[in-house]
Amino acid sequence: MLSTLPAGSGHPSRTAPTPHPWWRDAVIYQVYVRSFLDSTGDGIGDLAGVRAGLPYLRKLGVDGIWLSPFYPSPQHDHGYDVADYCGVDPVYGDLAEFDRLVADTHRLGLKLLLDIVPNHCSSEHPWFREALAAAPGSAARARFHFAPGRGPDGEEPPNNWRAMFGGPAWSRTTEPDGTPGEWYLHLFTPEQPDLNWRDPAVGDDFERVLRFWLDRGVDGFRIDVAAGLFKHPELPDSDDPGADERARDAVNQLAWNQPEVHDVWRRWRAVCEEYTAGDGHERLLVGEVSVPTAREHAEYVRPDELHQAFFFDLLSAPWDADAFRATITEAIRDIAGTGSTVTWVLNNHDQVRTVTRYAGEPGVEGSGLGAARARAAALLMLALPGAAYVYQGEELGLPEVLDLPDEVLTDPIFRRTGSRKHVRDGCRVPLPWSGHASPFGFSQAAVGAKPWLPQPEWFAEHATDRALADTRSFWHLYRDGLQLRRTLPQLGDGTLRWLDAPAHVLAIARGEGLVCAVNFGTEPVPAPVLGTPLLASGPCPDGVLPAATAAWWAGEYPAP
Repeated sequence: MLSTLPAGSGHPSRTAPTPHPWWRDAVIYQVYVRSFLDSTGDGIGDLAGVRAGLPYLRKLGVDGIWLSPFYPSPQHDHGYDVADYCGVDPVYGDLAEFDRLVADTHRLGLKLLLDIVPNHCSSEHPWFREALAAAPGSAARARFHFAPGRGPDGEEPPNNWRAMFGGPAWSRTTEPDGTPGEWYLHLFTPEQPDLNWRDPAVGDDFERVLRFWLDRGVDGFRIDVAAGLFKHPELPDSDDPGADERARDAVNQLAWNQPEVHDVWRRWRAVCEEYTAGDGHERLLVGEVSVPTAREHAEYVRPDELHQAFFFDLLSAPWDADAFRATITEAIRDIAGTGSTVTWVLNNHDQVRTVTRYAGEPGVEGSGLGAARARAAALLMLALPGAAYVYQGEELGLPEVLDLPDEVLTDPIFRRTGSRKHVRDGCRVPLPWSGHASPFGFSQAAVGAKPWLPQPEWFAEHATDRALADTRSFWHLYRDGLQLRRTLPQLGDGTLRWLDAPAHVLAIARGEGLVCAVNFGTEPVPAPVLGTPLLASGPCPDGVLPAATAAWWAGEYPAP
């Protein structure tokens, strides 16, 4: 029994003789610049470090890189509080170094995406400083969400919204004369005031930012909080603001996913199309889109809006065959007809790494079970139609670092709540490159340099030099999967067919004669195709698919 799901809306597939846009089935590597490679010995990764690591990424086989924010910033949220959208923070380098990075990236045949943060800026940005110095009702304050407080003397916030990182979503200003003033909205930290996208000046400013970087040769942008930007114009109370941990759901109706946001993405798409028309090189917009349903998610990738939007439901799905199948089916079904493809992701800088997440219980660092499941999930993701994003260290099988001391934690979630529950520092620890002790080659210019977050001793087991030397490593699995994905016409863009399979097993067919199967169960099952797999996430004896294992076969289904 076969069921066929479309992967897009009539764009040429990888098997067609006509070319299709590069982004439809690209695999992009997310570089968390601060933790990738340190060229100066100060313990902080930088743009020169990224440039030095490009040959490694080219060898891995990805199609491009996405850089986390490197703009001037007070670093209250690791660069997502931007003080200058057209500059480089000195800790990361300068514009000349950025230009060299662009040139080297393109010389190696890779694309380069920047992270852009349009929902909010830094409280140190000149826009906000000017607003604080201006009078209520001024044009400078119109760039943000300023409002008088409620209650006697305006002592209470304008509404009951909660911030994503804990606490109220409002902070009160002090006027130039020292008296308490208006309140301003910040859905994240007080150092990240939300911009008011109903003010036309904000849209004009960001178009200038886009053009600044496009003129320097970037290939596109990852858009932070792409479902945000617009808030309900009346800023009403939420029906149930909830506890801080439920803040995302509580404000979603009023501060997220407002209909006007789609006009912004149409404008940005038009800018990208203008540059594409000028030189024939297609630019890409990919959004961080967190919305309740796959149908709403698909609205962001209509033909005149974003090219891609991360589909986070696969990342959040439990290790269960039915859950994975339902998630994949819904994503492909709802994106059909938009002109886009699904953009898959298993890891990023905000989530616990898959090796730990799939281990089944907290604290099982590097457990065999978590690693086996993470390897299998990676092969499934690379077999799906559409694009995929890989977070740095994913290709090394890095587990989450769960035992960072409180005194080194920098995540604003921890600073504002005191809770470690959702702290993200554990997936941001600097990469291990070589050696047996910290900094594991991360800081190349200084022996004994101290990385900005401490690396555990067991990072030695995952160092890049060791991974490249071991053909059974995560790195070789990713490299081999990416190589096959690039060369096999069945993979990448196209369609997916679900195949009948035993309980706890998913099996899909891609094109003619390529099958991927994943055993989510705890016992081995008969392989769906006879013969030796093209690629397997673990040992795969003839005729058997072991537990927590995925494999690709060239052959027809079912097995004779």
